[in-house]
Amino acid sequence: MSETKRQVQADDLFKLKFLQGATLSPDGKQVVYAVSHYDEESDSDKVVLWLMDLETGASRQMTSGEHQDSSPSWSPDGKSIGFMSDRSGATQIHILPVDGGEAQQLTKLEQGVRSGTAWSPDGKTIAFTAGLKKDDAPDLTKPYRVTRSVYRFDGMGMVDPLVQNVYIIPAEGGEAKQLTNDAYLDSDLKWSPDSQQILYSASMAPDRFDGFYPVLSVVNLEGEFTRLLRDWGIIGSAEWLPDGQHIAFTGTESSNLIGTKSDLWVVAIDSDKPINRTPSLEVGVGGGLQPDMPAFGLLRSLGFKVLGDHAYINVQTGGEIHIQRIALSGDEHYDCLIDGQRANMVIDVCADKVLFARSTISNPLELHISDLDGGHEAQLTHINTEFLEAFQPTEVEHLLWDSIDGVQVEGWYLKPSVSEAPYPTVLYIHGGPHSAFGHMYSFDFQMLNGAGYGVLIINQRASMGYGDAFSTAIKGDWGNLDYHDLMTGVDFAIEKGLADADKLGVCGISGGGNLSCWIVGQTDRFKAAIPENPVTNWLSMYGVSDLGLWLTVEELGGHPHEIPEVYAKCSPITYAHKCTTPTLLVQGDHDFRCPAEQSEQFYNVLRVNGCIVEMLRLPNSPHVGSIGGPPPLRRAQNEAMLDWFNRYILEQKPT
Repeated sequence: MSETKRQVQADDLFKLKFLQGATLSPDGKQVVYAVSHYDEESDSDKVVLWLMDLETGASRQMTSGEHQDSSPSWSPDGKSIGFMSDRSGATQIHILPVDGGEAQQLTKLEQGVRSGTAWSPDGKTIAFTAGLKKDDAPDLTKPYRVTRSVYRFDGMGMVDPLVQNVYIIPAEGGEAKQLTNDAYLDSDLKWSPDSQQILYSASMAPDRFDGFYPVLSVVNLEGEFTRLLRDWGIIGSAEWLPDGQHIAFTGTESSNLIGTKSDLWVVAIDSDKPINRTPSLEVGVGGGLQPDMPAFGLLRSLGFKVLGDHAYINVQTGGEIHIQRIALSGDEHYDCLIDGQRANMVIDVCADKVLFARSTISNPLELHISDLDGGHEAQLTHINTEFLEAFQPTEVEHLLWDSIDGVQVEGWYLKPSVSEAPYPTVLYIHGGPHSAFGHMYSFDFQMLNGAGYGVLIINQRASMGYGDAFSTAIKGDWGNLDYHDLMTGVDFAIEKGLADADKLGVCGISGGGNLSCWIVGQTDRFKAAIPENPVTNWLSMYGVSDLGLWLTVEELGGHPHEIPEVYAKCSPITYAHKCTTPTLLVQGDHDFRCPAEQSEQFYNVLRVNGCIVEMLRLPNSPHVGSIGGPPPLRRAQNEAMLDWFNRYILEQKPT
């Protein structure tokens, strides 16, 4: 058999499989996990449930693979698995016996189920969320009135019809009971230890411009609810403590600058004074690295887990994600359990095990397990191992350099194996901007490497994982320190003999699209640019984005009428007339985060000033549709990226 390794090609994305969720059995002896795969006949993704015995390592497929079977959860006695499936049309909860047998449909709501399969600790009840009944939902085909502060949201559409409430249903079957009935989107359900209350996140408050950040709420089985920490700040995930009287949560106070680290807090359910458990942790808790793979459902759902008096939580440090154990009482204390040049993300814990997902630059996601102290680490799944063995492994060079003000910046250079240095190079910029790149799988990087490009990724100013001074540095000054961090990084890669100064491209999505547009208005050193769903005009962004009335004020330091000069200074559209770089704008038609008019403005200015420019429109695509959306969207972006860079970097067509 030949040992020749091949290069990654665009259609290899649809030969990969992606972990979508997992959970340990109550006794810690088994794990059920969900894996998605591409179905060529329907040109769509399907999700399959698998069951693994941790003692033998044997796995068996539990569902057919013909549907979307997701969100598995164990009954407390370990005999059944609840999951969501679209097999009956609308998504409903089904119950599957672990020892074999057919899945039984539990819910039969006309509107279907949105999220859930949360078993009560006593095993008697399952909690879930569902939307409005047809007769209660507004009919958007007829004239309707808007009264919400945030009335449409990216990836969802108009908010009013998407309100969802908390329901419960007897685990053995029966009628579902609605517990909440308001104008919020309720989600992330967690039962109290005594099975009498449900902690949940209530988002999209009708009267708030930051309503997408949830308000922690608790509802009892009679539908009586309490809002916690209503105006405290930005709250992420939350969990009950074993005493049933306290809650741990991640978040940052409203008085902090945008980009400030998130901490782990503990609060009594009858108090409004949370206690910070991580004040001295420089990089904060949570965080993540930007991926390019259709596994957003899993990555966005990952929070932390509580076992006894400790929380097991992800901590992003530079380009790595570590798992730490943090004390929830007594003196501040935390231990790093699992680290290394990779992204490790907690999924579940039990009496003696930590279940976690791991991604690397070369491998999307696999399940791993360890002891509670991080010892005896073992890989459980090999979802893509055999397929990935066919490819030339990625060679990565770690880079550190000083930016223009002496602050150290971190980056990585992914080398292609099909040519000699210096390489044609794509500067790929992460979004956010309060995010980061690092040891997380990105198919775009692999595809560009396979086509002969070196890929330069940089954690410029505003990136998370480097402390608050670094992550808050660009407030009111976008396009200054972040731009110079990127340009000094490109210079450093050229000086090291990695990047070919005459064959440079630049691209990025969202905040990366913003910086791509900024760069081509400042310099002509790049031969091609691909900004995707960018921010180009802060003034119009303020009025049209789903986050505009909150995000632009937080990022720039005020409203447009208060600081018009800052809005103009920080907008790429101000400098667009200078652009001579062939530019392909990639824009989702249903992007409400950075709406299509942002790309359209930039396109028109480049066009009227004689710059080569085209725009790829992605129908029905939200902000990150080319990463986690349907296969046709992901395919179109990949093919367009290779075509544009090949055309203007490798072929060097005249401008």
